[in-house]
Amino acid sequence: MALSGFRAFGSRAIPQTITSSQYRHLHRFLSSATSTTTSGGSGVAMAVKKVTLSNFCSVLEDLRIRIREADFVAIDLEMTGVTSAPWRDSFEFDRSDVRYLKVKDSADKFAVVQFGLCTFRWDACQGSFIAHPLNFYIFPRKELSVEGPTNEFLCQTTSISFLAKYQFDFNACIHEGISYLSKTQEEEALQNLCSAYENVLLGFSGESEEYVEIPAVRTADVFFTERMKIRLHEWRENVLKYPEDPILKGNDCGQNVDFQMVFFKMHPAIMLNGFTSHQLKLIQLTVIAVQVLRKYFKDLLYLCVSGENCSSQKLVVYTDSEEDRASLMQEVKEDQLRSGKLKIHSAVGFRHVIDLLMCEEKLIVGHNCFLDIAHIYKKFIGPLPSSMEGFALSVNKILPHIIDTKHLISSNNFIQYLMKKKNKSLSSAFSLLCPQLSSPSQNLASTRSFVKVDVQADELGSSSWNSGAKHEAGFDAFMTGCVFAQACSHLGIKFEQDSLIMDLARNDNLKSYINILYPSWNSGTVIDLRTGAESPVSCYKRKYPKIEFSNIALIWGFSSKLKPKDMEECLCKVFGTASVISVFFLDRTAALIQFNKMELVNDFLVLKDMLEKDDGPVSVLHPLAKLLEGGNTRAADYNTYRDICSSSTSTSRILFADQAEAIGIRWKTKIRPACKETSELDSLKDSVSEHQSDKNDSEKQSQHQISFEEMLNSL
Repeated sequence: MALSGFRAFGSRAIPQTITSSQYRHLHRFLSSATSTTTSGGSGVAMAVKKVTLSNFCSVLEDLRIRIREADFVAIDLEMTGVTSAPWRDSFEFDRSDVRYLKVKDSADKFAVVQFGLCTFRWDACQGSFIAHPLNFYIFPRKELSVEGPTNEFLCQTTSISFLAKYQFDFNACIHEGISYLSKTQEEEALQNLCSAYENVLLGFSGESEEYVEIPAVRTADVFFTERMKIRLHEWRENVLKYPEDPILKGNDCGQNVDFQMVFFKMHPAIMLNGFTSHQLKLIQLTVIAVQVLRKYFKDLLYLCVSGENCSSQKLVVYTDSEEDRASLMQEVKEDQLRSGKLKIHSAVGFRHVIDLLMCEEKLIVGHNCFLDIAHIYKKFIGPLPSSMEGFALSVNKILPHIIDTKHLISSNNFIQYLMKKKNKSLSSAFSLLCPQLSSPSQNLASTRSFVKVDVQADELGSSSWNSGAKHEAGFDAFMTGCVFAQACSHLGIKFEQDSLIMDLARNDNLKSYINILYPSWNSGTVIDLRTGAESPVSCYKRKYPKIEFSNIALIWGFSSKLKPKDMEECLCKVFGTASVISVFFLDRTAALIQFNKMELVNDFLVLKDMLEKDDGPVSVLHPLAKLLEGGNTRAADYNTYRDICSSSTSTSRILFADQAEAIGIRWKTKIRPACKETSELDSLKDSVSEHQSDKNDSEKQSQHQISFEEMLNSL
């Protein structure tokens, strides 16, 4: 029975005779003839392998080969959120450094819960790409029993609702999601492991002759310590008396449940069971190890070793000599280091997939993937660099070949013509550029040639396979790869002719697109990851006039009843009808004001500062009074906006004004130091103050009357 659309094949061949039951499985996972209609036109059903803790190891081994043989790898991520506050959204008024700080904040605070990866390999015999889509569920659980807080992340309600709308399996993510360690976390864990066992070795080497007597404060502790001395003494005497078999002979102390006699690495030992944590501390370093074992029993050694199921076992071990003691300690240290490294290696988890991508240096394809790359760096490499340039250069070192399909389809006129100038969303691009995949049942014009893509799906009857759908990371990665393959064809790349020397990362037709990413959807710029330089995009249509960041003032804390039009009217009454280019609200109590001259920013700040310090009628009758109403209005230049966006509080406040207060901003106006002395309004302020002083001395008139008269004349 033939199936239209995708063909499935792999390590396990599909039987020639297909039963009805087998067909239902195949139809569920692979058939595109029963595709559903969606808004993006990408409702084709397709096999996407679900990867969780249970099958991760086997998938990883298979993935090593697939990535090595792949011509390119497409990726897509699903996160728990994008912006931690409305004012942290991406705006046209964001300067390059501010835009990066917002991306950094998002990557720092939200979690990646699904990682889609799809390898694409050109098969010359089939004349098509072989795609193998995988859908990894990942979850940042704490796998290592080390000190420190557990992992935390934010959830944005709109993002969680969005995931739920598209049937995201939250149970699979939380209970079966694959954990991970970043490279930085792995290095720190290894350093802590080595330091811990170095300290243990030094602590019990016997080289120190000083015995620190730690007093037992409570009476119960004193009795407990003395009882331990007696029991250890009895056991030691038993070991010396019956060296050939101390467990079976002698007194019955070895039969006690809490004092179980065992052999540890061919040495007589006592396994300490049933003691409270406080008692173990007394037995351990504070009493037994320091006071008793060294002062009274130099041939006894206290050890804490890893047992089964990651539990720790406490032992007191008998050693024959100092040499035997040192040898045992070294052996224990090596065992514990080996065991610890294995645990750390296991805790690396999903990061092994990223290591494969870094090692093979394959072409990585994403769609509008700047935030995705930031998440990959933060989650699997280490803390994000502080600047956009530093981030770009760091990414280029670990992933030297990245291509953004959104930039690719936006920059090519012919592809834009095929897309009929429609939006650049992934589902729209997939529907318009790859109709043979998104809607295979439709009759397509014979004048267009399409790149064939077949999906490789082994173990079809397994529950690991499910029907891919839009906004599932694995399926989105597949769509991204298909869009890229079709775009390459329109750029003149002939896969049939170049199959023997396929190297898309160095293809001349793709050179101008590789490592060029959109920092955000409305930046109007692209960034070159090779240099960190940002450049404008000619085809981008701005909503606002040209933005001069040096002409922008930041104001926040004003009344939520104030509207942009009201604010513009207030300012134009003071500085002129054409003085304000635009007013942009960050939220309901914060705004960016662009003046037509840089000098007006400081003039505004100086005037605001003067009005707030004057309690007279001027502050009430002045046009800016409405803006300053309530006494909580703050103002500064654009750099303060950057500083507040860079604040690294654990959670972002909803309102910009609350965030500013949370990071300790108490001042009302921050005036540019360089311009303060040359400002005309500042000179006016000095002259008014001087005139006030003279009048007070000679006529004893009120300061308010003088200020009012002088200010009216000046304005």
